[in-house]
Amino acid sequence: MTRVLPMPVREDGLPDRVTIYEVGPRDGLQNEKAIVPLDVKAEFIRRLLASGLPIVEATSFVHPRWVPQLADAADLVSDLDLDGPAPLPVLVPNERGLDRAIEAGCRHIAVFASATETFAARNLNTTVEEQFAMFEPVVRRALDHGIDVRAYVSMCFGDPWEGAVPVEQVVAVGSRLLDLGASELSLGDTIGVGTAGHVGALVAAFGEAGVGVDRLAMHFHDTYGQALANAYAALRHGITTFDASAGGLGGCPYAESATGNLATEDLIWMLDGLGIEHGVDLDAVVATSAWMAERLGRPSPSAVVRALT
Repeated sequence: MTRVLPMPVREDGLPDRVTIYEVGPRDGLQNEKAIVPLDVKAEFIRRLLASGLPIVEATSFVHPRWVPQLADAADLVSDLDLDGPAPLPVLVPNERGLDRAIEAGCRHIAVFASATETFAARNLNTTVEEQFAMFEPVVRRALDHGIDVRAYVSMCFGDPWEGAVPVEQVVAVGSRLLDLGASELSLGDTIGVGTAGHVGALVAAFGEAGVGVDRLAMHFHDTYGQALANAYAALRHGITTFDASAGGLGGCPYAESATGNLATEDLIWMLDGLGIEHGVDLDAVVATSAWMAERLGRPSPSAVVRALT
């Protein structure tokens, strides 16, 4: 049978190119109950880089008691080329995490905030207001060391304990993180309840607050099958950076209703069909996700991976 590829059809108003921010090695693997061997994690990252992905988030310097899967963060980073052309960011939860990242030679970090009180308490052991006092020295010290800082905001579209999250609440949290010095803000639909109209309203609200689309990224989960629709809506509103996870791996250890991330392959297929450049070899990512699925002992949740393997 002949393999049918998407026919590129450009649409007015869409960006010419987007950046895919690969989160599979960190967000994709953090919720795996069986520990993935260090050499498998390192090979996973190298394969993703070889596919042309411009950014691959490698791991998190979180306390091993919180996320046992990432207890090998320092050893993993030491096995990677931090001076290569593609950034390899690491997540840091606090100043101790930053100390470990600096010691490891990391040049890019991310901090992870909450838009809601309940998730802040469960994930960060703090309040929404107190989290800024925790992040301020992390961001300041990182910038003093010449380290770029990205900020995540979780629960931007809905919270399993609090319900719908007001748009203005998300804008207030996100704007303060940018004011601290973060270069980019990733807006997370942690439990996958967002819809296309909600995406547009959130982007517009940030614009009204003076935050341009060049400072924003989108991080969608596919719990209700809306991740691609939401990504398309974000494209229509000028977003050019999307978080995605190879093979659709992922979840959140602090929110049981958070299922897999937007699959990198599914995003690429849509972008190819829209004629939007991204610089990533789809076949290479598919092969990598199939390889990782074998090691995890289950099929990939990505529709494109299933179709092409």
